[in-house]
Amino acid sequence: MRQVIGAGEVDISPEESLTASLWRSAREQPERPAVAFRSADRFIEWTTHRFVEEVRAVARGLLGLGIEAGQCVCIYSATRLEWTVLDYAIWSIGGVAVPIYETSAPAQIEWIVADAEAVAIVVENDHLLGEYETVADRLPGCEHVFVFEHAGLEQIKGAGREVTDEALQRRADAVTGADIATIVYTSGTTGRPKGCVLTHGNLVFNAAATEVALPQLLGPSKTTLLFLPLAHVFSRMIAVVCIRTGVLLAFSTGIPHLQEELAMVRPSFLFAVPRVFEKIIGGAQTKAHDAGRGRIFDRAIEVAERSSRERTIGSVRITTRLQHRIFDRLVYRKLRDALGGRVEYAISGGAALGEHLGHLFAGLGITILEGYGLTETTAPAVGNRPDALRHGTVGRPMPGVSIRLVADGEIQIKGANVFAGYLGNEEATREVLDADGWLRTGDLGVLDEASFLRITGRKKEIIVTAGGKNVSPNALEDQLRVHPLVSQAVVVGDGQPFIGALLTVDGDEVARWADRAGKSASTVGQLAQDPDLFRELQGAVDVANAAVSKAERIREFRVIPGELTIEEGELTPTMKVKRDVVGTRYRYLVEDIYDRTHSG
Repeated sequence: MRQVIGAGEVDISPEESLTASLWRSAREQPERPAVAFRSADRFIEWTTHRFVEEVRAVARGLLGLGIEAGQCVCIYSATRLEWTVLDYAIWSIGGVAVPIYETSAPAQIEWIVADAEAVAIVVENDHLLGEYETVADRLPGCEHVFVFEHAGLEQIKGAGREVTDEALQRRADAVTGADIATIVYTSGTTGRPKGCVLTHGNLVFNAAATEVALPQLLGPSKTTLLFLPLAHVFSRMIAVVCIRTGVLLAFSTGIPHLQEELAMVRPSFLFAVPRVFEKIIGGAQTKAHDAGRGRIFDRAIEVAERSSRERTIGSVRITTRLQHRIFDRLVYRKLRDALGGRVEYAISGGAALGEHLGHLFAGLGITILEGYGLTETTAPAVGNRPDALRHGTVGRPMPGVSIRLVADGEIQIKGANVFAGYLGNEEATREVLDADGWLRTGDLGVLDEASFLRITGRKKEIIVTAGGKNVSPNALEDQLRVHPLVSQAVVVGDGQPFIGALLTVDGDEVARWADRAGKSASTVGQLAQDPDLFRELQGAVDVANAAVSKAERIREFRVIPGELTIEEGELTPTMKVKRDVVGTRYRYLVEDIYDRTHSG
């Protein structure tokens, strides 16, 4: 067994709540810009003083509604400024904020509100209100319902007109690090979501640890644009870290507007999931090919990755350096401009980034710092740093966090970031938390000689072929998704003679491909059996196969006639594939792979 603890001191008081740093900032730097939101064609900034006054007003309203310490308030909305205002207001009174993804089905909403025993819910708009109202009659304990887009926060504030600042401060002062801050329901790939209980201490510790680990990214001179869903713990930690460290936190109005908003905000760093980085490169590559500059773009991308790899081993060839300088003017600068022109660093989480993308973006002039964590670890537990970076790994443990690898390669984590358990589910808690506080992640990994962690798979997802070969699907799937056409990949083959795969293609990319290829088919379903598309995808499979042993290679694949969606229950809200759902729904494709006679 090998054990490593993250370097760096995290100096926080066990009594510190999430709002302590906010009150401190309001006293010390009240005029510093804190948050920004879009209004028409510009972003409007709020100072720390203005943000805190809004939080306090909403908090007084919650007190006026009779919300008690420890009671839950659900937030059912996409990412927006009001989300974070409400979050901090709930924390100010010792309440518990419970996020619900805006993509959640009514049955999931009902389960979360009931399981958390929520006394209030704030939804974003009429559409989400309609979804909630389909189950509201079965949730009599949820007494208060407000809608952000119908002046919901103003209505809450109105309930607090008779509540004094002194009464609010007494409630705020009573909150400690041991109190529950949020219950985040895991969007697991199997079973009913479990409520992860996270304390103020969990979130404060991880925010402080991030501040220690990433001083180059954080501080009052820095800006970021938040577009990931705040219902996810990763995005939530971003907001807490920015508020704590003085980073100007701008709220995007959504992925469809991301490109124009990046140009408006010009962030200095970004947080994203790997699919965003894949889409950036894939979209630019498609545009270049459509404009007749495909060969130049492809060559530039090749040189960018090569220059980063050569720099890693300490020797960049002269030819690479010269080509890189040329392509920086022709290609790389335009890609950086597409992200606002100021991004130096990006942090990737939620899924595996892959060594290829890490080196590629480094060659473009943007360093992606990949990390790893779970809801149960309050997001990051391990991460690369600007001064300690190894592409293809998720880095070293965060300051003050310990990791160990047990005999079967499972990653286990211990630290003040580890959650308090699953709400009302002691059996499930005991399954993942031992008596000494070590969290069994279920993920498999290896530590290299410098203590960088590489994720190799997930225990429950290991495929065992008929020949007894153990295959981790993650490496193949990550490599397949690098191809612009491939949006999702599901490797199959448990108990079968060889490995196969189901692929989904990106709707926008396949439409562009079809147009270039002179195809008249307008839907993925119509193109699913197209031999030219199969040849294109076979190239992606060949690249993935080159990275694994012969026994692990994909021999056959099929194209799913459509994209996997959250709404159909095929993906979690964080875009992880629900293998059991996909395997059942597209069993006919899997059977087609293995029902035929294959040689070799």
